[in-house]
Amino acid sequence: MKQGPSSDRETDALTQLILEVFRLNGSLIAAGDRLVADLGLTSARWQVLGAIALSPTAEPVARLARSMGLHRQGVQRIVNELVEEGIVTLDDNPHHRSAKLVRLTKKGEGLYRAAERRQRPWARKLAKGIGVRTTTSAHAVLKAIREKLKLGT
Repeated sequence: MKQGPSSDRETDALTQLILEVFRLNGSLIAAGDRLVADLGLTSARWQVLGAIALSPTAEPVARLARSMGLHRQGVQRIVNELVEEGIVTLDDNPHHRSAKLVRLTKKGEGLYRAAERRQRPWARKLAKGIGVRTTTSAHAVLKAIREKLKLGT
C-alpha cells in the first residue's frame, strides 16, 4: 500500500481520536462515579448492573464480561461484591454446573432504576448543542474501530 501525506493525516487523525477516547473514558468514569456515589455504586458496579439488567436472559459472568468488552476476572470480582451486598444473586445454570447465572435481586433492580433515572437528565444536558447527526456519526466511527479491533486489525 502506498504511504503518503494523506495516509499520514489519516493515521494522525485516528491517533488523536484514540487519545481523546482515553481521556473521555477517564472523564466518563469520574462523572459516573459522582452520579451514583450516594447509591453505593461506582461506574464499574453500575456498568455490571447494566449488563445484567439489559441482558434478555440471566447470563454467566464470562458472557457478561464479553458483552462489556472486559476481562472475566474483573467482572467476577464486582459480581462477588454485589452478591455479598444482596444486589445480585447467583442461580444454578442448567447448561454448566460451575458457571452460575447472575440475576439482579429486588435491591439490585431498585439500584439500577435509581441510577438510570439520574442518567437520562445528565445525558440530556451533556448532549445539548452536540446534535444527533454528530453523535450518530461519532458512534458509527467508534463502532467501526471496535469491530476492526475485534478482527485483530
